[in-house]
Amino acid sequence: MTLFGTAGIRGPVAEVVTPELALAVGRAAGLDGETFVVGRDGRETGSALAAAMEAGLESSGADVYRVGQVPTPALAFASQGRRGVMITASHNPPADNGIKMLADGVEYDRDAEVRLEDRVETGTPRVEWDEWGTGHREAVLEKYRDAVAEYARDIGGREESPLSGLRVAVDCGTGMASLATPQVLKRLGAEVVALNANVDGHFPARESKPTPETLTDLIAFLDEGDFDLGIAHDGDADRIVVVAPDGEVVHEDTVLAMLAGHYTAEADVTDPVVVTTPNASARIDEQVEAAGGRVERVRLGALHEGIAREREAGTDETSVVFAAEPWKHIHSAFGGWIDGVVSAAVISRLVAEHDGLAALRAPITERPYRKVSVDCPDDAKADTMELLATTLPETFPEGSVDTDYGVRIDRPDGSWVLVRPSGTEPYVRVYAESEDVDALVETAVTTVEDAVDSVQ
Repeated sequence: MTLFGTAGIRGPVAEVVTPELALAVGRAAGLDGETFVVGRDGRETGSALAAAMEAGLESSGADVYRVGQVPTPALAFASQGRRGVMITASHNPPADNGIKMLADGVEYDRDAEVRLEDRVETGTPRVEWDEWGTGHREAVLEKYRDAVAEYARDIGGREESPLSGLRVAVDCGTGMASLATPQVLKRLGAEVVALNANVDGHFPARESKPTPETLTDLIAFLDEGDFDLGIAHDGDADRIVVVAPDGEVVHEDTVLAMLAGHYTAEADVTDPVVVTTPNASARIDEQVEAAGGRVERVRLGALHEGIAREREAGTDETSVVFAAEPWKHIHSAFGGWIDGVVSAAVISRLVAEHDGLAALRAPITERPYRKVSVDCPDDAKADTMELLATTLPETFPEGSVDTDYGVRIDRPDGSWVLVRPSGTEPYVRVYAESEDVDALVETAVTTVEDAVDSVQ
């Protein structure tokens, strides 16, 4: 049985993420710890699924602390020193929901997920009636907002109101950011205008996933107004999108490069490390290396595994100062979870310190970027990738080759191409970044298509 994807369990509540499944997962998870904190996002189905999860946990002997509707990063914050469950489907459509498991602020690794999947498949009996756990209520949101504000105040020198004079427009998308990002930025002194800042699990204002296509209202609002920065979140506030004052959506890898460069430059160790994913731009490597650090990559959806790997392999002078994949950032000095609210606070602080977003972006080389999907049957993916490990380097002989997570070629001019199989669809993905990205993609796609044809 496979329940967990790259970000927990997700799917339609009518067929996949049912109350029965939540009960079974809760009963299986309850064997792993004595105390769990359970939260949910604003989806209509969240209350019932949270109740089923709590029943499963308690009937396995665990005590449960219910925190109600909170952003996913607030639930992760609350799970420090215990285990946590977040009922959320993040940026999925409103008819979906999901289950995300955490331990001490960190998402379950694959071994822990497999353990739960096995228990759900075989069934987990209830403990004796007098061994059931008990339920409690707990308020965590205010503590979380205070902690984020304090963290942002300490960046670049302690200031009580470091965002004084900064005007920020925040599109909460009727999601859980409504309860966190505007409040944090105001505490830091910013003038904040919040759009779609009421929680509504139908997502009536726009789709939960923030993209250039769904953020048209925010883009127009910025273009017509007088703001220093625009910010948008997904439904549970672990993702962030940054929008320039003129309404331009800033590329997600540029945002990642800004943060990675900042954390590397401010690190007080000799070997600062930034963990990212194979599809992340070379502009990140350039900023980190210029600041005296190094970049290590890990498979998509496994930033926490990459952090653990680097910490285990490192020395006393090694520190993972930041970890991220596009749109999702782990601020390791704050906590081990993906946190869009902290990203909003830190980026706003950096914009204020640099007297504008344009100055913050200026050192970053932004080459054109494209992603293309090539048809490939699931049963042909393994043989196709094995062949591409030879043919793609032959196509681009001037580049350095990395085959840890797909096949990536980094070229001397800073351009790169990555080919990797989709984990959910019958495609092989081609990612490329180059001043002449169309030509690079065309050559790479031809090589991939030839490989697919050869193995069928």
